Amino acid sequence: MTPAAAEGVAKNTARPSAPRPRKSVTGTRRTVAALFLLPALVLLGALVVYPIGYSVVRSFYNASGDGFAGFDNYRALFTDDGIRTALKNNIVWVVFAPTVATALGLIFAVLTERVRWGTAFKLVVFMPMAISMLAAGIIFRLVYDQDPDKGVANAVWVGVHDTFAESSAFPKAHPGRESPLTAQGGGFVTKAAVRTGESVALPLVGVAPDQMPGSAVHAVQAKPDPGKITGTTWQDFTRGKGVGKLGAVDASELGYPGMRIEAVKDGEVVATAKAADDGTFTLPAKADGAHLRLPASNFAEPYNGLDWLGPSLVTPAIIGSYVWMWAGFAMVLIAAGLAGIPRELLEAARVDGAGEWQVFRRITVPLLAPVLAVVVVTLMINVLKIFDLVFIIAPNSSQDDANVLALELYRKGFSEDQPGIASAISVFLLLLVIPVMLFNVRRLRREVRR
Repeated sequence: MTPAAAEGVAKNTARPSAPRPRKSVTGTRRTVAALFLLPALVLLGALVVYPIGYSVVRSFYNASGDGFAGFDNYRALFTDDGIRTALKNNIVWVVFAPTVATALGLIFAVLTERVRWGTAFKLVVFMPMAISMLAAGIIFRLVYDQDPDKGVANAVWVGVHDTFAESSAFPKAHPGRESPLTAQGGGFVTKAAVRTGESVALPLVGVAPDQMPGSAVHAVQAKPDPGKITGTTWQDFTRGKGVGKLGAVDASELGYPGMRIEAVKDGEVVATAKAADDGTFTLPAKADGAHLRLPASNFAEPYNGLDWLGPSLVTPAIIGSYVWMWAGFAMVLIAAGLAGIPRELLEAARVDGAGEWQVFRRITVPLLAPVLAVVVVTLMINVLKIFDLVFIIAPNSSQDDANVLALELYRKGFSEDQPGIASAISVFLLLLVIPVMLFNVRRLRREVRR
């Protein structure tokens, strides 16, 4: 080979080959792919990009849109009382709702692996996800109804309360005309002192016949006892000429069973008694010279439960409805992550003597950390823009206390005709969501690289 030829071969060998153009897996040309993507890009621009850009621009103008307001609308985010309350509530939502929903999802996912009917349980827990926010809001508006006969939450709460603290049977009872009793401290006391050997009449009115206790029987006039004080407390309702005598026990009148009677002397209770089913009672001789008192506990209104949708509980109550809906979502994702955990690691830990709690805390949870992070971040993005549940569940009287940013955006834009401030709130919400979204994307990319 001549030197010239050798030099040419060397040049050809050293020259790097030009990179081949990457070919599509399906053989589709770029222009064809761009044409297919164009409708989606147009819709994305019209429905997402343009509204975001318009909101940013509109947030710098006044309510009418004619004058430039600068940063006044953004300054209102931190000076307006309604927006500040909404911001505080959003912080509560972001901190508690994703945490509680994820924790419940983790517990459900771990426990359902150990039961035979785990699949059926998962189906039941996940089922609320099939319900719209509107329907869930209507359901929980009824669940949180103040009336225990309508609201499930108060029906359960009142049932538990009444199990340990019996309510009064005579909340509406009170003295009638020409009564020997007078009001005192929520109860009633006799106007005159009583003496041994007397039969005291303590008539009351105000309890409907169908509301009387089932143990009540026809009242009986107590017979005097020389060494004691006797009496009768009853429902003195048969009045009028030829019907019954006022202040006297008539044959058709019912006694007040269980009514508590106290003998009070010099401000101290010296004796107590409880009325029998016919309303009769007996006090010992030491009650001589005392005034008889029917304490306020006899007339306490029945416990009506908690005001779930009141100012103090409305936000936790609505968060509870959100957790009811989204705990199933967290459970399904975490259960999928559990299925990917090598069982050898868990069995090895058990063989080495680790308890179930140690296995869960030191192996299961760390291995599920990526899945848990995705669930928490997804729910955080979701609760930042929560609107439906708050708008539907919170009544008008406490909607200000349950206010969130998305609801305040709606109110400013449509109810109060302040589109500039509404646009500023929407931009602020976008700025809050973007870091969380970027965190989620970066984590997903790291998972893909692994």
